[in-house]
Amino acid sequence: MEPLGEEYGPVFTLHFGFQKVVVLTGYEAVKEALVNFPEEFVDRPAIPIFEEIQHGNGVFFSTGELWRTTRRFTMSTMRNLGMGKQMMEEKIFEELHFLTEMIKSHRGEPFSLRSFNIAPTNIIFLMLFGERFDYKDPMFLSLLRLIDEVMNLLGSPYLQFFNFYPLLGFFLKTHKILLRRIEDVRIILRNYIKASRQDFNENNIRSYIDAMVFKQEESLFHDENLVASILDLVMAGTETTATTLQWTILLMMKYPEIQKKVQEEIGRVVEPGSRATYEDRRRMPFTNAVIHEVQRFITLLPHVPRCTAVDTHFRGYLIPKGTTVIPSLTSVLLDKTQWETPYEFNPNHFLDTNGKFVKKDAFLAFSSGNCKEQRAPRIQDAQYNCC
Repeated sequence: MEPLGEEYGPVFTLHFGFQKVVVLTGYEAVKEALVNFPEEFVDRPAIPIFEEIQHGNGVFFSTGELWRTTRRFTMSTMRNLGMGKQMMEEKIFEELHFLTEMIKSHRGEPFSLRSFNIAPTNIIFLMLFGERFDYKDPMFLSLLRLIDEVMNLLGSPYLQFFNFYPLLGFFLKTHKILLRRIEDVRIILRNYIKASRQDFNENNIRSYIDAMVFKQEESLFHDENLVASILDLVMAGTETTATTLQWTILLMMKYPEIQKKVQEEIGRVVEPGSRATYEDRRRMPFTNAVIHEVQRFITLLPHVPRCTAVDTHFRGYLIPKGTTVIPSLTSVLLDKTQWETPYEFNPNHFLDTNGKFVKKDAFLAFSSGNCKEQRAPRIQDAQYNCC
């Protein structure tokens, strides 16, 4: 979409089938929309495949009062369970131990980078279900395999085609396979939920499930919304951190001189036998810059669609209520006016002339505003990369 932005400007319209979509490109336009017009661009459009999967439930693809209530509940519950706090770090350290033991078990032999999905998934599961799972647990491994397959199917061109022509879903084999795999995931999640309910104690809320069960007397916290919300958090929460870790390893292999500088900095700050904490990042500006640059370079979430909640006047255009709007995060993370070498992997994007870490306003790797997936993945990224 970036070439179209250069040709037609930062605000333009595309037609996908019968659907009109407004696209925003470049840092200035995207920031203005998401920061200056947060209430106007707050809604999420109905995406056919997710409508069919979630039926209007969950954290990310619900709308109206259900979306606002579920989102507030999720953010509050995650904070209460330790997201962004020291207790979260302790759980990550514990998981790091199991991850390093798994790596050692390969005795220097090659192994799939997808193995790194296990650790962040376990952290998410710990918050959702109140317990971690053994890396050899067959049900856990089956769930990981299914999540991987579902994410691949969601990215297929056939399902993108379905989103614009949903009536043709009956003829698409990929669409049918995806729905079967999603149901397989739901069956596993329901089994975990059933097991968690057996140990429920309203005086000891240990997990997201406990908190939602406690709230189930309220009409919006029904079982379908519980399963859909957990499905959302499992899919989104594991993929962001796992993808960042895999790309970090690949980029460190490609740029050994950067890897060496990271190792040297960690060695200066973290004493042998000690553990790197999230707060140590303040004393490791180069390592912190590398982690941020990985997320900028790979553009984790290239296009996060929004929908206008009201008729909106934006940059001289009238965007009617209910119009799908795509703020192109890729165009922000590759904006030539914000980054010196946008198409190169360059940690100096986040360093000043004195080598100190600089927070960039144009770093919108997770969209803008408070994102419930942001804090936990950043803590995990920092500690896993210092492992």
